[in-house]
Amino acid sequence: MEKWAGCTAVVTGASSGIGAAIARKFVENGINVVALARRLELLEELSKELSTDTTKLYPVRCDVTDEQQILDVLAWVESEVGPISILVNNAGVFNGSTNLSDGDTQIWKQTIYTNCIALCIFTREVIKSMKANGIDGLIIHISSIAGRYVPDVPGEHYRVNIYPATKHAVTALNDSLRYELRHEKSKIRVTSISPGITITDIFRDHPAEDMKSYGNMPYMHPNDIADAAMYILSTPPNVQQFYGFQGLGKSYPTQLLKSSRVGGVCLCIVDTNTNSIGIRDVSN
Repeated sequence: MEKWAGCTAVVTGASSGIGAAIARKFVENGINVVALARRLELLEELSKELSTDTTKLYPVRCDVTDEQQILDVLAWVESEVGPISILVNNAGVFNGSTNLSDGDTQIWKQTIYTNCIALCIFTREVIKSMKANGIDGLIIHISSIAGRYVPDVPGEHYRVNIYPATKHAVTALNDSLRYELRHEKSKIRVTSISPGITITDIFRDHPAEDMKSYGNMPYMHPNDIADAAMYILSTPPNVQQFYGFQGLGKSYPTQLLKSSRVGGVCLCIVDTNTNSIGIRDVSN
């Protein structure tokens, strides 16, 4: 962890839930955080709570669906805070008020842009910055278990809609970028964390009757994902990780993860030195 002390991290969607938990862990471990979200007042509260004389949390309003805002914010970070060493693409939406057979096109567009296009813009710009500054940085995409398989959520209405497609895209984008950087012989690392159901504000748009469907399912807390992010920071440069959090009553496809314990946490490790793959149970 000494490598990251005093470095600058950008965390999107940091006003609550997973993003706020990751920002908190980073600051507590000596990493300066630029926390981005639309709800500035929540970011400011987090900054007052966490900032110290040596480590800061910078609250910055940013609408990730506006490319110019993204570019302006990242330019400000470079100028006023410092070069970026860590990017956490956490901002995401899951609108359960519609479905695919008679869904709302604007909701689909918003979901695709927030979950995929904005992630690509942030990643592109931060990689440019890392290369320009000679930083062997780390990019973490917060994906979803729905990016590995499409869950069959019980209930009268199935409103998972376009969300799994966007998270499958994040999985593909993660792998494509990893291969791209490897071919360039870059030491910038990229990885993704794929949680199951996590108690966050992402469910706030879901109809109350649909939320009952999730009642008996195993779920996680934001701190669980923040702990996973901290573990990733602690690993050596040749290790790339793909976290698979079970959370919908079934395990990942068997070719990826072998654990079948509901609620368990598994880690698929790729060692780029030996090109070997290992499966490790990291459950408590």
